[in-house]
Order: sequence, then structure tokens, then C-alpha cells
Amino acid sequence: MIRPELPGPPRLRYRACLAVYAALMALAEPSIRRYFLRRAAADPAYGEHLEEREGRGERIDVDVWVHAVSMGEMRSAAPLVRLLLDEGRRVVTTHATPAGRRAAEAAFAPEIAAGRLAVRYAPLDRPAYWERFFDGARPRTGLVMEMEFWPWMIEAAARAGVPLCLVNSQVPGRSFPRARRLARLFGHPASRAAAVFAKSPRMADRFRDLGVTRVEALGETRFDIPLPQAQIEAGRLLCQERRVLTLASVVAGEESVFEDLAKALLADPQPPLILWVPRAPELFEATATRLADKGFRVARRSEVIGADLVPTRPLGDIQIIVGDSLGEMFFYLAPASAVVVGGGFVEKGAHNVIEPLSLGKPVLTGPHVWTIEFPGVEAKAAGVLTVVSDPANLAQAVRRAMDDGSAGAEAFHALHKGASRRIVDAIRPCLEDRA
Repeated sequence: MIRPELPGPPRLRYRACLAVYAALMALAEPSIRRYFLRRAAADPAYGEHLEEREGRGERIDVDVWVHAVSMGEMRSAAPLVRLLLDEGRRVVTTHATPAGRRAAEAAFAPEIAAGRLAVRYAPLDRPAYWERFFDGARPRTGLVMEMEFWPWMIEAAARAGVPLCLVNSQVPGRSFPRARRLARLFGHPASRAAAVFAKSPRMADRFRDLGVTRVEALGETRFDIPLPQAQIEAGRLLCQERRVLTLASVVAGEESVFEDLAKALLADPQPPLILWVPRAPELFEATATRLADKGFRVARRSEVIGADLVPTRPLGDIQIIVGDSLGEMFFYLAPASAVVVGGGFVEKGAHNVIEPLSLGKPVLTGPHVWTIEFPGVEAKAAGVLTVVSDPANLAQAVRRAMDDGSAGAEAFHALHKGASRRIVDAIRPCLEDRA
């Protein structure tokens, strides 16, 4: 297993790029701050703790810094954080969005109260702000989740003597040619990290092609997320008289695809109950209104299901329940005979398929799977993920999946567990180097 090591001085061309990038970020900062204020109109948390965006905040002294930009990244970081806390390590998490911050605060509330974990917004990617953050936190090492290749974050960590490791890292095939051209011209920010722990051997090879020398395939930590049994049991009891189809993480722009799917399935002799779970909270109300206006019999989860996840009235007359809650995805997945994961029918790409696979569900998504190349390629080859290229064929594919099931899904999930422990073991030398 590779040992994370601080990089040497950057090449002249890369230093020049850093200088230009720093100037551009300085010019962009007023616009970024205006963006936060605009977002605060809908989510006031965007207007809070703005001093942390400059690296300010109460001084802390931690062992590990974990950067997880939003909710999905924080959920994937949670198994890592839990292992570190169980070893007695002190941790600070940083986030770009309120959703990521709230996810950390909810998952680790006792540890925050005990002073073992701190939560911050990440500084804007400017050298002085990151220098201030590292001076105030003094982490022994850093773990940056997914594809956060911020040049000054990585460079400032090296200058502060903080071995920064890119975790769950990938370079999607769609963006790889451009990344390779830029790397050959100027160098890639990932090559300035202390180590890159890629999701798969295929991703590790791509990083090597970008000039990264300290890279190893350690897997994907999302496979290590513990299953919330209370949610799962409640979900399995939700609707036992009808089959259930869950549309998970539906994004803006693909609603018409799923409306057509719902019309087709609800016209069947034994129509399913459809759980429609939008990706973002701002879509909750709009989705429920849109579906009702289309003539579907719709209820919001908050209207018909209590805080204890038990229905407050019979669901027999409801065709679609809109999931207007956060942090309950396993509740929505558990009763499903099949799951369609959203995002795949728009260019931005499909979302996480690991959660439904962990419950042994047959999973389908649309053709835009570049965002989940791992484990999408492997899951498709194993026969536990169906990629539907033409939306016109989606209804038939769903019917087939609901009839056939997916016997290999749980085994596929189990095969890929253990990345979190491998990553913690890999960074152990960094934790032991500094007294």
C-alpha cells in the first residue's frame, strides 16, 4: 500500500497557472458571495457562517480534516469518519453546501457536543483563506471526497505540511480527454496531492495517465454505509397489498420521462404504488403540484406518513407518494420491487445506485451513466443494473425487473465493501508521524 507523501515544489508552468487562477478567483469572489446571498433567500443557511468561507472560525486542533462538499459526499464520508472517531481521532469536516453541513451535524451530533468533531464551511479556493484554515485546525492529514480538485486547496495543504489524500476519486471517461490535455500542458491538481485513492483500477490508471504517481485503487466508501434497519423495516411494512416502484433522486428535466412511465404502469391490471423521491428539497412542492395537475392521485409523504414512518391513513386510493423528506432514502427503497435511479435521463448524469443494490433491489437508470462509471460498468456487467437507452422502453424494462428481481445485487454489494478500512489504514502513517 502506498504511503502518502508531501509533493515537492511545483513546476514553473504549474506555478504560473496557480497565480493566474488566484487572480481569477479574487475577481470572482464578489459574484460568489452574491450567489450565497441569493441562495439564502430560499435556504437561510447559505447566509450563515460566512466568515468560515474565509477560513476564519474558532481555533480547533484535529487529527483529520475531511472535505465533503454536499450531502452525498458526506454520506460517503460517514463510514470513514466513524472509523476515525472510534479510534479516538479528532476530526473536522468541511462542506460547500448547507446540505453537506447538516448531514454531518445530524450524523455526528453526540461527537460534536463532546468536542470530538467540528463542522465548518470550506474556505473559498484562495491561498490566504486556506492558509488561515490550516493554521487554525492543524490537521495531521486531509481526506477530500470524490472529484474536488481545487488547485489552491491542494497546494495550500502541501505548503502547510498537511498530506492531502483524494478519496473515492475518479476521472469519468467523458471528461478524461480534456483532463489529459490540460495535464500535459500545465499539470493536473491531483498530481500535487499526497496520495490518490481511486475507486477502481480503471480510475487509478487514468490518474497515472494524468501524471499522478502516488495512486492506488482502494474502492468506494459508499459500499460501507451502514444500513438503517429502522427505516428498512418501516419501509417493508409500508404497502403490502401492492407492488411498489421507487423513483429515487429524480432531477429537474427528466420529470416528463417518469410521468410517461407512471401513466403506463398505472394503466396495468395490477398497478404499483409509485414512490417519487425528488433529488432536491426545492423540487418537493413543485413535483407534487405538477403531478396533481397531470391528473395523478398524489400525496406527499408528510401528509400521509407520520414521523414514526407509519401511515396515518390508508394508502389504497393513492397512486403516487412524493417523498418530501431528507435522510429517509432507505425507507423509500425498502418496499420497492424495482428502483429507477434518477439523473440518467439528463446530461448531468445518474446518481447513486449503491443504496438500492445494498437492499438487493433490481436497479434501472437512463443512458447518461458517466457520473457512476464505477460501479455502473461493473454492476451492468454483473447483471444487477439495467441501463435503458430509450425512455420509450422504460416501462417494459421496469415490468420485467419487477417480475424477475435481482438475485445478485446483495452479493455484488458485499463484494465491494471495505474501502473505508483500507483508507484509514493507508493514512495511519500520517497520523502517527506528528506527536
